[in-house]
Amino acid sequence: MPNVPPPAALPGTPTKVTLTEGTALFRVHGSSLDGTAFNPVPADGLYGGGRFDATRSRGYSYLYAGLEPAAAVCETLLRSVPFAPDGGTRLLPRAGVTGRRFTFLRLAADVTVVSLMSGADLAAVGQDTWLVQAEAAEYPWTRNWGHWIRDRTEPWAQGFVWPSKREPADRAVILFGDRCGRDVVAESEVPAVDFGTPEGEAWLNSVLAPYHARVAP
Repeated sequence: MPNVPPPAALPGTPTKVTLTEGTALFRVHGSSLDGTAFNPVPADGLYGGGRFDATRSRGYSYLYAGLEPAAAVCETLLRSVPFAPDGGTRLLPRAGVTGRRFTFLRLAADVTVVSLMSGADLAAVGQDTWLVQAEAAEYPWTRNWGHWIRDRTEPWAQGFVWPSKREPADRAVILFGDRCGRDVVAESEVPAVDFGTPEGEAWLNSVLAPYHARVAP
């Protein structure tokens, strides 16, 4: 449903889901950013960015994570990596992992989010699966819809949860920094994985292997 503006009002009641304290979160992020830090950099209104990023006209910090390791890795690193025509292993460009790491997190408090998991959940906010399945070229429109949903679930919605596009068995989540407590996310006892080390690259390749992908030589 790109190019279709949101309606004047929500057509239904958004579904509230509580992610409870202690819930594990998994995050791929730039090594220069602390694992628990919310991203303060807005996306351009038209180019680049993620599905539900803030923009310069709609500023807030945000944090994306997967509820399983595979969701975090696939959503972040396999977004634009096609399958090989000969059926061989997909090669993830090394530039895609340079300067990145994987951090094991946990929620330090309960968080209430808008569920975008089911058709009924999506219909309640005037949408269908396009919102959570659209490819990157349509992210300017998904961001616009995300801002509209966020505005109409103020102040209770601290984020969204939806099915991972690239690992449908898992879930992805975004948390809004202006609606989450300062310490709502904490690092777990498991050390972060630096993709720039041989050990980190080997770990990443082990996660990518079931998806017929690996870091390019």
